[in-house]
Amino acid sequence: MTLLTEPPVRVRGLVKSFKDVEVLRGVDFEVARGSIFALLGSNGAGKTTVIKVLSTLLSADAGEARVNGFAVGAQASDVRQSISLTGQFAAVDEILTGRENLVLIARLRHLKNPGQLADALLERFSLTDASGRRVATYSGGMRRRLDIAMSLLGEPPVVFLDEPTTGLDPQARLEVWQAIRELAASGTTILLTTQYLDEAEQLADRIAILHGGRIIENGTLAELKALLPPAKVEYVEKQPTLEEVFLAIVGEPEAGEESA
Repeated sequence: MTLLTEPPVRVRGLVKSFKDVEVLRGVDFEVARGSIFALLGSNGAGKTTVIKVLSTLLSADAGEARVNGFAVGAQASDVRQSISLTGQFAAVDEILTGRENLVLIARLRHLKNPGQLADALLERFSLTDASGRRVATYSGGMRRRLDIAMSLLGEPPVVFLDEPTTGLDPQARLEVWQAIRELAASGTTILLTTQYLDEAEQLADRIAILHGGRIIENGTLAELKALLPPAKVEYVEKQPTLEEVFLAIVGEPEAGEESA
């Protein structure tokens, strides 16, 4: 039984190494219920490692992680029933139609009325007109929207989106952003990882910057922008962009620098 007063995602002192490479060095953050929380970092910063630990795909070396009130290590089955995970690439069957993909997953999860559930999600993600087409004919944005729709079968309270717009064109990215906004508006808690600064800026209620295996800043967009003084040009105040904040915090990358 979960407590509504406890944040849906809570991480304390998370540590994870792969052989001699320490990827996470004591990560701490919380995600408020019904919010979009962006974990922002460069390639190799450890964002996907955090997601894999929280979704029970990896075991942490140290620290505590709780999802929907359950301990990730000791109550892995309860955690898995509370979440949905959408990876960097759409996990859809291209041979099947959009509707068939949804019905298949609903049946695998032993949900009642799989056809009705599929139709409702197709409508919710503006895919009804394409429901009878094979997914191989879908655009990148349509595939990703279908992928997110599939992840919502069973109405999980917490959704992990690991770099959901990787490889998408600008129009497809906008489509996915809209789907994420609507998902959060319905009350779902979303933990989003991204390396795109504009994505975090557009979507997130709070943004945590992961660098060097640690969260080095965590706040709202306004709080992060306040870390840098505004520039003044011809008496017009110019607020720093999230990109300027990010680079000021983590530093400019050095030539030949490798990420963990």
